Amino acid sequence: MTTIKLYNTKTRKKEVFTPLKADDVRMYVCGPTVYDRAHIGNARPVIAFDVLYRLLQHVYGKDHVTYARNFTDVDDKINARAAETGRSIREITDETIGWYLEDMGALGNLEPDHAPRATEYIPEMITMIEGLIDAGHAYAAEGHVLFAVESYKNYGSLSGRSVDDMIAGARVEVAPYKRNPMDFVLWKPSDAATPGWESPWGYGRPGWHIECSAMSDALFGKRFDIHGGGLDLAFPHHENEKAQSCACGSEDDFAQVWMHNEMLQVEGKKMSKSLGNFFSVRELIDQGYPGEVIRFVYLSTHYRKPMDWTDKKAKEAEATLRKWYAQAAQAVDNAKPNQTVLDALADDLNTAGALAEMHQLSHADDVASLRWGLSVLGLLNGEIPDWASDRDPLLGTLEAKMTVLRSKAMETKDFAEVDALKSALTEAGVSVRMSKEGVSLEPAVGFDASKLEGLV
Repeated sequence: MTTIKLYNTKTRKKEVFTPLKADDVRMYVCGPTVYDRAHIGNARPVIAFDVLYRLLQHVYGKDHVTYARNFTDVDDKINARAAETGRSIREITDETIGWYLEDMGALGNLEPDHAPRATEYIPEMITMIEGLIDAGHAYAAEGHVLFAVESYKNYGSLSGRSVDDMIAGARVEVAPYKRNPMDFVLWKPSDAATPGWESPWGYGRPGWHIECSAMSDALFGKRFDIHGGGLDLAFPHHENEKAQSCACGSEDDFAQVWMHNEMLQVEGKKMSKSLGNFFSVRELIDQGYPGEVIRFVYLSTHYRKPMDWTDKKAKEAEATLRKWYAQAAQAVDNAKPNQTVLDALADDLNTAGALAEMHQLSHADDVASLRWGLSVLGLLNGEIPDWASDRDPLLGTLEAKMTVLRSKAMETKDFAEVDALKSALTEAGVSVRMSKEGVSLEPAVGFDASKLEGLV
């Protein structure tokens, strides 16, 4: 069996992954707060953990791996959106969940086995909070219930911070009912205009952190294998989640492995609405970027490294995928696992390394292994996508013309005509690649076939 190694945030090192039960591998990933379209940063954990899900299924069998990813559908941002629009909270969350599933599906992601909504687990949250109070880990104050961080000796072990450092470096809500500034909310009161449920502490709603603890406990029990999410969740969300779950009886073994993906930039800058580089996944798709191309760009960077989305990377990805799909189409019924690709993925999800191996398979024209690699990476879920197989016939004619011009230029050392044609092709949205093997022209993002006729 393939040995999988994963970087564990809790231990700060890469470790051999050994599931609690090889026939029951369980993974929980924190999902979105559903009040608006998913932006391209939201897609990074989905893609990273989708690849891990596929890898685990390959190694342990599809029937032995369970993946849960939640929806936070009770939150102040959702309440604000309802107040702004005059729409009901349920209408907003139902619509947003539909958008999310559609957009993540367009990027080639499988749907998880469980997609719990926080509002469906309120009784479980109340029961968990009652248990924390009874055990001396939480206290009620002025309609709130708070977790007492000093009651859990290992608080800070996930993020590697001391409580004093966290108080000094974090924005904490100052409130007279808190015993310690770092104590965090498990339950808070609601007014008549805010969603709420009856509880032993009055009409109110849960704090954010308790949601995942209650849902993972209901689905997976006190202990499970992998907990994942974006690096921005490591503190305070996952730190708090770990503390309350362990205080409820999981000791310090709530999740065996904690995994976090790094953040995303756009053209070298932090994504920000003020910079005009804040895009939703749907906006990129509507601009003409195929979902498989978007996914390829994400996979080109290791999940634990900062990722930079650029148009140049997207164009290169599209040209590569067109070539690979053309080769893979020759192996419709003959896909076969490739050990080099598998070994790269098993080494802490080294998707960039896996793609490098795929380039070698393409060069060797190993179409069966190439097709399997595309599938395990989520770049091919069935048939070759239409956009990749729809090649304008004029490109073949222009390839031949460029080949003749290039051959002539190699003799005369005058590349003016080659450069002029290459420039015109690039302007028409064509990716031009020239190597010792020959000339390759492929449509890229922004391809405009109408500009080709005057070039023949």
